[in-house]
Amino acid sequence: MGATGRRRFLGLAAGAAAGLTACGPSRPAGPAPAPGSGTAPPTPAPSPSATAAENARPGDADWRIGNAGPAGTIEGWADRVSALPGEQVGLHVSTTAPGFTVTAYRMGWYGGARARRVWTSGPLPGGKQAPFTVDRTTRTVSTAWPRTTTVDTTGWPEGCYLLRLDADGGAGQQYVPLTVRSRTTAGTTVVVNAVATWQAYNEWGGYNLYNGPTGGLPTRSLQVTFDRPYRYDDGAGLFLVYEAPLIALAERLGIPLSYTTGIDLAADPELLHGARAVLSLGHDEYWSPEQRAHVTAARDAGTHLAFLGANCCYRRVRYEPSPTGPDRTVVCWKGAWKDDPGYRAGHPATTDFRSPPGADPESSLLGVIYDGYPVDAPYVVTDPGHWLLAGTGAKSGDSFPHLVGVEYDRVDPSFPTPAGIETIAHSPVVCEGRHSYADTALYRAGSGALVFATGTMRWVESLDATGPAGGSAVHGIDGRAGDFTRKVTENLLRRFAGTDH
Repeated sequence: MGATGRRRFLGLAAGAAAGLTACGPSRPAGPAPAPGSGTAPPTPAPSPSATAAENARPGDADWRIGNAGPAGTIEGWADRVSALPGEQVGLHVSTTAPGFTVTAYRMGWYGGARARRVWTSGPLPGGKQAPFTVDRTTRTVSTAWPRTTTVDTTGWPEGCYLLRLDADGGAGQQYVPLTVRSRTTAGTTVVVNAVATWQAYNEWGGYNLYNGPTGGLPTRSLQVTFDRPYRYDDGAGLFLVYEAPLIALAERLGIPLSYTTGIDLAADPELLHGARAVLSLGHDEYWSPEQRAHVTAARDAGTHLAFLGANCCYRRVRYEPSPTGPDRTVVCWKGAWKDDPGYRAGHPATTDFRSPPGADPESSLLGVIYDGYPVDAPYVVTDPGHWLLAGTGAKSGDSFPHLVGVEYDRVDPSFPTPAGIETIAHSPVVCEGRHSYADTALYRAGSGALVFATGTMRWVESLDATGPAGGSAVHGIDGRAGDFTRKVTENLLRRFAGTDH
């Protein structure tokens, strides 16, 4: 399907899956905890931005896939979700063509081109790989494809990459996503690729963490592996829908950025030391307890946080190895957590954060909490004088059609909620007959860190909205809404980066 159809499909599919616990989540009683305490360490002043210098280079508008080809024409996966500059990455490729090439595109702004070609391989021999297998116990789809080629990232700037596979003769094209991660995040705004969530929704081979051959939970996978391609029509996972528009905006602003993934945040408790801000993008549902602990610690040390989607930090996961390396398997047994061998061995239950055992609702970190699916509603401004809305021209009661959806969050004091939280937009919604609200909110932690949440999954998608509603507009979001979200996001990023003077 085309880009617009794909985005609409993904928005609905994402919501449908999360909506299995949707419009009437249980609300545990209990007092709201105080926000994080502690004294913020000195944060380095922004240095001349490598992001700005990188985006001053000419872009390459031909990065987009023009012909995906029939299913299975060419597809592949990388043996790591991220690499430091200079590290090697193995590609495992299957194609019906006699050969193919690989081109690495760094995604950003680049004067509107959105990508720059960093590297292209020579001609490589192709071949059709063996069929996938499905584990009988966990229903995990995986491939045992041998490594086809090795990519050397020496000289590649840090950032988010799409490796485009081009089959010989123009037979087909697909992407393989890769994060070239930063060694340090000090003094920067950290872009976090939500790779665990991409994989949770990946139905390549007929299974993901929501669906199996029957189309529902009874035959779904209990854990999923990165040792397989992404199913979507371009192979990029959820990156182009929920992350690329924000990355383009942030790089256009030229603020100092660093790049990582949720898996890397979980693995390294020191990674966020000295970071100015952390950005969770449009759909960032699956977190490990380690990732949550490290992000919370960063907040309590003075690092700002922005949650630019909805349904964030909702599912608790565990990472396990695959044949190609550590942390290559995402484990989430959800309602079947008692049967998880890892739980029986003493690991936390891989179910929702808000659910027992070990219930820890996400609102204590985000300020808002996931409230349901599906909705499609106007976004309604309630605090037009807030600094976040400066320059938008918005007035109290102004609304932006279709901007709230397909999942949403709200401020709900029956869950743990930080003291002093501000509500900037309070948008009425009706979710399967139940009346509620989607909230955009901000609070200040005891460390001085600001924590912002949009309350809607469509925020990042809307950053690309231009022109009138209808036609190619995603979800019917028009350019007026796009102007609004772009300005609010710019205000937020500049404040977090300390460049709003």
